[in-house]
Amino acid sequence: MEKHKTKNFFTHHLAEHRSVEKKKLALSLYFTAAVMIIEIIGGVFTHSIALISDAAHMFTHCFALGISLTAIIIAGKPPCHHKTFGLYRAEILAAFINGFFLLLVVGVIIYEAVLRIIYPKEILGFQMLLIALVGLAANMVSIFILHGIHKEDLNVRSVFFHMIADAVSSIGIVVAAIVIFYTGWNIIDPLVSLGISAVIIYWAFGILKESTRILLEMAPTGLNIDIINDNLKTNFPEIKELDNVHLWTITADILVFSAHIKLKVPADQNKLISRINKHLSDKFKIIESTIQTAYEDETEV
Repeated sequence: MEKHKTKNFFTHHLAEHRSVEKKKLALSLYFTAAVMIIEIIGGVFTHSIALISDAAHMFTHCFALGISLTAIIIAGKPPCHHKTFGLYRAEILAAFINGFFLLLVVGVIIYEAVLRIIYPKEILGFQMLLIALVGLAANMVSIFILHGIHKEDLNVRSVFFHMIADAVSSIGIVVAAIVIFYTGWNIIDPLVSLGISAVIIYWAFGILKESTRILLEMAPTGLNIDIINDNLKTNFPEIKELDNVHLWTITADILVFSAHIKLKVPADQNKLISRINKHLSDKFKIIESTIQTAYEDETEV
């Protein structure tokens, strides 16, 4: 039996975020945070609960951008003797807490929207429209900034789709502001707010679900050990069976795999393990794998 463990790629993997990605994320964060503040102030000034709810929606994007930036910073700090996986789980824990926080924020928004339906308040439609257009423009700028790099990075991809969703909600507010300006139907404002709240609830539960899976060290969505077992047996005829197979997630894009493999025939185990490790990396994006092999009755240690 021979044991082989791939080189620890954790620090290297997240450190591969190029400086241009870091700058683009930071620039997008500045735009989003600035418009979030403008919408909060504008929502109070125009009496628009929809603007305030969209500001809360933008907060989720600021948080997502912040997590991506934090991941890059943390990646520069290598694991040590008592933090062997580094501090990459910090972003998952933060996402989990953020999910609960979002639900609390939505609760307040829904409460205020219902009160606004019961006790209507005049909305400054024109001013609301101007602020909504600023928010929409900021979303479009962020989408343009992140376009391209979102295809290569899972965290950035998540933020990118956040921005698309927020652009849609901004369009909804623009339409609502136009309707209010020309018709005076102020009830449109809390109704739009309730719609945005539904989007935030959907996203909050998604954050909670995914972060819980990772914190409980479950296999990533869409992948499990049975899929990997069948794939390895198909691509490596030397394999008789796999035992003690484990697959877990450190962060959304860091997968770890370990297994004991029993071989059908004698083989150059070092070369075989290298091939398996490369296959796991190429096929399933598994960053680190620990493989133990044995032929027939060899004792695995």
